[in-house]
Amino acid sequence: MADVRALLTRAGLVATAAALVLLTGCGAEHLTPVPDDMPPPVGAPTPAIDLDAPGRSAIQLQAWAEEQHATTGIPVVALEAYGYAAAVMARSKPECGIGWTTLAGIASVESHHGSHGGSHLNDDGTVTPPIRGLPLDGSPGRARMLDTGSTEANPIYVRAMGPFQFIPETWQRWGVDANGDGKIDPDSIDDAALTAARYLCAMGGDLTGAPGWQQALLTYNQSTSYMNTVRYRAAAYSVGRRV
Repeated sequence: MADVRALLTRAGLVATAAALVLLTGCGAEHLTPVPDDMPPPVGAPTPAIDLDAPGRSAIQLQAWAEEQHATTGIPVVALEAYGYAAAVMARSKPECGIGWTTLAGIASVESHHGSHGGSHLNDDGTVTPPIRGLPLDGSPGRARMLDTGSTEANPIYVRAMGPFQFIPETWQRWGVDANGDGKIDPDSIDDAALTAARYLCAMGGDLTGAPGWQQALLTYNQSTSYMNTVRYRAAAYSVGRRV
C-alpha cells in the first residue's frame, strides 16, 4: 500500500502541476487588463519616418507593424496605414493627438480591417472585392439617403464605401491620397485611414481629452454604443490585446 500511495501522491502532484500550467497559460492573455480610459490610450509610438517619401510611405512602418500584429492580430498592411495616418496628423495638426488605436478601433468595427464579407487587403493596401454597405433606404435602423442623380420616382440609395465605410458625400469632401498613387480611393486602407483621421480631428478638435474624442466619434457615427465599442477595441489594441 505504501508504494501505491506513493504512486498516487506522485500522480496527484503531476496532475496538479499540469493543471496549474494550463490555468497559467489560459490566463496569460488576461494579465494586462483593457484600460478604462476615455479617450483610449494611443498605443505603441510609431518610429520616425519620412512622411513625404515617394510611393507608399506607410511601408516604412513595416517592422513596427509586424510587432503590433503579433499581439493584436491586425493585418500588417492595415497597421502601417493606421500608424502613418496618425503620424501625418501629428505633424499637420499636433493639437489633435489622434492615436493609431482609434483608427484601428473604427476599422475593426466597420469592416474588421478590410476583411468583411470575404474581402481581403492586398499588399498595396487596396481592399478586394470592394466593401459596400447596405443601401440607406430608410429601413428600420438605417437613414434614408438618395444618391446623386436619383429621383423619388427612380430612387438610387447611397451605400457606405470601403474599410472605413464612408458616405460618398463625406468622401468627396474629405478624401485624400495617402499612398502617392494619384488616386483618392475609398477602397484603399491608406487613403481611408488618413481621411478618417483628418475628419475626426476636424470634428473633435483635441482628441486627447474625453469631450473632443467623444464628439469626433459621435460625428462619425451617431451611436453611443458604437462609440463605446470603438473605445473598448482601441483600448485593447493599446495594450496588445486581440478583439
